[in-house]
Amino acid sequence: MHLIYATEDFKLAGRPRPGFPILLWEDMGSCWEANEFLRYYLSRGSIGSQKSWPSTGRALYDYFSFLEAHELRWNDVDRGEDKTLVAAYRDYCFEVAKLSRNTVRQRLMYICEFYEFAQRESWISTLPFRIEERRGIRRPGGFLQHLNASGGTKSVRSVMPRMHKTLPKFLTKDQTKSLLAAASNPHHHMIIRMALQSGLRREELATFPLAYVFDPRRRSTSERNVRVVLDPQDGSGMKTKGSVKRTIIVSRRLMEALHHYAVHWRGERASLTGETQAPLFLNQEGLTWAADGQGIEAMVRKVGERAKIKTHPHMLRHTYATHTLVAMQRHRGDNRIEPLVFLQKQLGHASINTTMIYLHLVNELADDAVLAYDDELNDWANGTQP
Repeated sequence: MHLIYATEDFKLAGRPRPGFPILLWEDMGSCWEANEFLRYYLSRGSIGSQKSWPSTGRALYDYFSFLEAHELRWNDVDRGEDKTLVAAYRDYCFEVAKLSRNTVRQRLMYICEFYEFAQRESWISTLPFRIEERRGIRRPGGFLQHLNASGGTKSVRSVMPRMHKTLPKFLTKDQTKSLLAAASNPHHHMIIRMALQSGLRREELATFPLAYVFDPRRRSTSERNVRVVLDPQDGSGMKTKGSVKRTIIVSRRLMEALHHYAVHWRGERASLTGETQAPLFLNQEGLTWAADGQGIEAMVRKVGERAKIKTHPHMLRHTYATHTLVAMQRHRGDNRIEPLVFLQKQLGHASINTTMIYLHLVNELADDAVLAYDDELNDWANGTQP
């Protein structure tokens, strides 16, 4: 079986849109039930944005490949065995493939939704899993989740592994300094600095327009910060999650550094192609960072390796959020805005619940600060003890 993506000239039961995942068997006949599910949900926009289409297709592809390898049929749901097809695949993912819990959960959500779609289409009479009540689930649900939650309980599919809440990882101040020091390439250094001082996502870094950069010293204002409007509809090529317009605040010093970079360094790469490129940051060939900035991902990881730090662009976003929240709470009396509300707008979170995860990180930092102070006080006291 193969997983391919439709092109403009590919025709299959209704001419899928380009980039649409399609499952094919070895004999190149379509796995039509899975494709019906993909066509129905993806074309209706029910499964997130188009960026999630490949992961949806890969989830079904991997599941059907597992069934094919073990000579099992997807619709054999009345097996009379303790372990259902989906449960067997779940255990395979954990025990053999050694996949992370989040990856397994994501795949199982799509597979379960496929089976529920199949039951509605009368392709199967029963589901290969049960719906059960679980306690201790407080987070609001979204797509592919049952929302009958009350009193800390929720209806979930029995094959779904419990969600283990993990806190985002971020860099310490010392690690941040080491990472910047390891970025000897001025282009890479500026991208990493921008990420650390703005919290922009990888795609937002890749598409941040040159047109947004200016010299703040030529403006009469004495404000320490400047506002930048990220608008996917202004024709600049800016891309944000969900194409939502938002205004971010960056320091005047960062904007000065961006302007200096644009004047003194960007031209080196822009001249390589002879073509006008809209983004501020260009790759080593003088072109825009393709594939939603995946090249930036590889670059940050490589610079991290030189600094002996395991990191990636989203960790830089977490680093910005965590240290900004710490600073704002420390000087809360000087702020005219609620720190969490500011951070929500800055990061572009649709819900403040997403932003609140950083409160847990701040609490960890506070604990470390208290212990550090206690250690210093103990050392001082012991050194002066009569």
